Amino acid sequence: GGMVSFKNGTSYKAGYRKFKIKHNFENNDYLSISEAVYRRYSRLKKEKGIFPDLILIDGGRGQLSAAKNSLVKLKLEFIPIIALAKRLEEVYTIESSSPLSIKKTSPGLFLLREIRDEVHRFSISYHRSLREKKMLKSKILEIKGVGTQRFETLMNKYKSLSKIKAK
Repeated sequence: GGMVSFKNGTSYKAGYRKFKIKHNFENNDYLSISEAVYRRYSRLKKEKGIFPDLILIDGGRGQLSAAKNSLVKLKLEFIPIIALAKRLEEVYTIESSSPLSIKKTSPGLFLLREIRDEVHRFSISYHRSLREKKMLKSKILEIKGVGTQRFETLMNKYKSLSKIKAK
């Protein structure tokens, strides 16, 4: 999972976060969003950080509800939260049962799309790097004479899979 941050309408890279989802239910979007929101904002609360003016969730009503439930558990329900569904660019709020009617040419909707697209880019690049590491690790373990112990020795010496690959 991933989270991006924007300040004054532009990306704020220091606020970006990656999440290795820990639940064991494969491809459960609701649980993944719930876990990421809970982990991020419980840490922010514990560290007495600054809460956002708005949380934008990628998805529809179900994803929005999952994220809101995490905020409620943390007693942070005061943070405004909305969701942007990709297919029809619909904006959902907790207060309304139907999506907001926003003009497709609205500058606000353009900003929401930009944020959503940036979190997609960020999350997909993170997912690809994890998948690449997993594939490289398994290829190294396929080499005759390389088991888990030798793999650990190589990692201790070279510190990363990319450096092992370069050798």
